[in-house]
Amino acid sequence: MRRVESGRWEARYRAPDGRERSRRFGTKREAQWFLSRTEADRQRGEWLDPAGGRMPLRDWAEEFTRSDVSLRPSSRARDESYLRNHVLTAFGDVPLGQLTHMEIRRWVTELHGRGLAPATVHKVFQTLSKLLRGAVDAGMIRRSPADRISLPRIERREMRVIAPAEIARLAEAITPRYRALVLLDAYAGLRLGELAGLRRSQLDLERRVVRVSQIAVEVRGGIFHGPPKTNAGRRDVPLPRLVVDALRDHLDTYAAPAPDGLVFPGSDGGILRASQWRQRHWNPAIKAAGVDPLRPHDLRHTAVSLWIAAGASPKQIATWAGHTSVAVVLDRYGHLFPGHEREVIDRLDELGRGQGLGL
Repeated sequence: MRRVESGRWEARYRAPDGRERSRRFGTKREAQWFLSRTEADRQRGEWLDPAGGRMPLRDWAEEFTRSDVSLRPSSRARDESYLRNHVLTAFGDVPLGQLTHMEIRRWVTELHGRGLAPATVHKVFQTLSKLLRGAVDAGMIRRSPADRISLPRIERREMRVIAPAEIARLAEAITPRYRALVLLDAYAGLRLGELAGLRRSQLDLERRVVRVSQIAVEVRGGIFHGPPKTNAGRRDVPLPRLVVDALRDHLDTYAAPAPDGLVFPGSDGGILRASQWRQRHWNPAIKAAGVDPLRPHDLRHTAVSLWIAAGASPKQIATWAGHTSVAVVLDRYGHLFPGHEREVIDRLDELGRGQGLGL
């Protein structure tokens, strides 16, 4: 530490990376306090580079996103959209070290007040929170100002499921080349990306099984091919005979002939593009079948509801639907399982009487 010509005091110290650095202060006491705190932080392994906190969030977001190899292309496109449209417009020019807990609380309240759905507010907030956790891990800031932020409650919306008669009407109303797709979705619960990526080799019609092992989804005009997002997504799903029969006819008429050929190619023979398919084929069909409004994903809910009605256990459903645990099934579909309260209570009475109670 030394006094410099301007009358200020210069505190020189060596950072953990071995480089010598300095800061200037108005008084000797301030410089001594800074050096003491810096040494204590070094001893505890908590030293932060002061320059890190001065980096604008926009620059950190670019650096962090570029180095994140964990995201799939579809997830990366989603996060970049939230970042561009909501996070950077609010905090892009704010240095990391100056972003406060209360500013983020007010921002969340503003997002909700602008009419964003609670689920969207959660996803936008998670994008910012992930950036700030990364800044903590990189030693840019000491703690995340996004910790313990209250978020709006997500009300689970009523699931839309349709009955077998409605499934049949929809299958007849849609363009014939997608009739089997509707039936497979409604009775096997595949996601649209799984249907678009389905190949002949994944169908074992003798055993009445479809093997889900790859997806094809549209991302920024291109097609991403890859495995399902989780290990649970790789699964074998049993098929009822009505679906097998529809698939046999479909393979003879519409599917690519090679073993690795697409089961449901688009009209041009390439990968089925979800946005075009919904506009050209799905939307007219749901209106003609009288089941509008209905999303393609609602056929997945429909499949689960049919499995439950047919007596499948939560464990079977978790496996067939590609959920990571039975808890997910019970949380999402528990209200659809038939109640057994009377049987349970009667059984408890029998056990109690067996011990001489209730006499």
